[in-house]
Amino acid sequence: MKRHTAGNPGLIASTEVFLDTNVLLYAAMGSVDHPAKNERAIELLTTRFGTSGQVLAEFYVNAVRKGSVPLTADDAKEWVLRLSKKAFQPVDFNVIRAGIEISRRYQISYWDGAIIAAAERLGAKVLYSEDLNHGQTYGSIRVENPFLPA
Repeated sequence: MKRHTAGNPGLIASTEVFLDTNVLLYAAMGSVDHPAKNERAIELLTTRFGTSGQVLAEFYVNAVRKGSVPLTADDAKEWVLRLSKKAFQPVDFNVIRAGIEISRRYQISYWDGAIIAAAERLGAKVLYSEDLNHGQTYGSIRVENPFLPA
């Protein structure tokens, strides 16, 4: 199974963890509203992480609209460009189909199912997110909320 990076769609990439949209938003714009989460999210950017087309689209839409100081469209675009250079899973038919199956199996939203499916396709074992149940395993993916107290 091939894994992609935006700069080279044929390049095989691997990832240890998959970062959900909220982690990326805290890294990019959380220093004012959520300084502790911002610090932790920035730490996670130093790991071998992956994302997906869905995550980057969600990031852009929310980064320019939310928070006390939203990013400019140009700044959000720059973040997307930089993040897309990491291991990256496009949203293709296989991710969509698997997202549907996961959402039905675990009774979660399709969108969460598609993120889990993308993480699986990249070979991640851990999905960092505050939107799913901390500690729960969905297939081969374990969810961890990186913002919970240690």
